[in-house]
Amino acid sequence: MSKIGDLIRRHLKNFTPYSTARDDFKGDRGIFLDANENALGSVTSENWNRYPDPRQSHLKEAMGKIKGIAQECIFMGNGSDEPIDLLIRGFCEPGIDEVMIFPPTYGMYKVVANINNVSVNEVLLTQDFQLDMTLIKSALNNHVKIIFICSPNNPTGNLIQVKDIWDLATVFKGIIVIDEAYIDFTDTPSWIEVLSKFPHLVVLQTLSKAWGLASLRLGMAFCHPKIVDVLNLIKPSYNISGPVQNQVLKALKEEDQMRSFVEEIKELKKELESALNQLPIVLKVYPSEANFFLVKFKNVQEIFQYLIRNEIILRDRSGLVLCEDCIRITVGTAFENKQLILTLKNYLKI
Repeated sequence: MSKIGDLIRRHLKNFTPYSTARDDFKGDRGIFLDANENALGSVTSENWNRYPDPRQSHLKEAMGKIKGIAQECIFMGNGSDEPIDLLIRGFCEPGIDEVMIFPPTYGMYKVVANINNVSVNEVLLTQDFQLDMTLIKSALNNHVKIIFICSPNNPTGNLIQVKDIWDLATVFKGIIVIDEAYIDFTDTPSWIEVLSKFPHLVVLQTLSKAWGLASLRLGMAFCHPKIVDVLNLIKPSYNISGPVQNQVLKALKEEDQMRSFVEEIKELKKELESALNQLPIVLKVYPSEANFFLVKFKNVQEIFQYLIRNEIILRDRSGLVLCEDCIRITVGTAFENKQLILTLKNYLKI
């Protein structure tokens, strides 16, 4: 297994980042005459005239208690997309290195790699949406620096087998990113628990799903402190706004409410799955550990457009490999799910 320092891009090893006085000062009180702010206050009723904590110290302290992990192992980003981008920028040489992904999977891995001129080495999942370990090992080469694994996977909803991820983490010398955006909807332990065994592992999580904070755009990377250092080295100074930090701190006190949401969504999910399986236009509802289903339909494009005309917006995934004729359906409220099923039944009457 390579040392983290050996994986970082060469020109970043002696890189001097943009720094602020707030990076050096520890505390919340003081006379701040460093950042050319408006010292008189804000034009709003709330005082947003000061720049936020660039390291999100209070937020990381609260998150660390919930996740059972040290603050120095936490990076906070503008959604999970920011750490995805920073990982590629920090560890992949454009035009030389590669990332490996396993389609069908979350589309941003490929988009961000393309933006950064980093090649994408794609190895398809198996027909049951698991890692094809034989193909993966034959496709690995010295240019692959990062492997992205989404589990539960988006758009398929299934968990990737633990034994395969463990095997890959054992043999691969680069960075392995496990995207756990939907982990709160499963009964499976997070890979955060084994970070001490695999210093090259990065676990992504988000507050957008189970916590219901998608609009606040707060994502997290849990990893070795040296990887956190790399992300902090190249991130924008104040990447998480003050209002977001304050709102998330309040939200983290409501973990019981989040658990309640999860249990309710699971019940609604069972009802929706049962209703979908009774429709003759539904060919298959794929097993899911997330808050959505991948559903295979007859006449998928006709149905998708019919739903749009009836103001029901789903995610057409039929253009993705292994997802032909499929639509991804998020579990909604009881009313929303009922309206979806009623609309699909009305389609059958046409």
